[in-house]
Amino acid sequence: MTNKSIRPNYYQNRGQDLFDHFETGVLTNVQFVGFMVGNIIKYIVRYQGKNGLEDLYKARTYLDRLIQHEEGKDGRQRN
Repeated sequence: MTNKSIRPNYYQNRGQDLFDHFETGVLTNVQFVGFMVGNIIKYIVRYQGKNGLEDLYKARTYLDRLIQHEEGKDGRQRN
């Protein structure tokens, strides 16, 4: 259960998952980053009282995607 995905089929839209759709034009960069950070915070804050590990996996998914987004801004990986 260490590699959980929160990208079920119903998140698909014209071949793009919801994250891709948001990142490529539906949201501005500021909106996209805010959406990702908000979800990271939400899942971390509620994990103990709601869904436990499932919420931590969801937070990690959003964090990993935010890291990919930030790395892609200038083509370099940040340390």
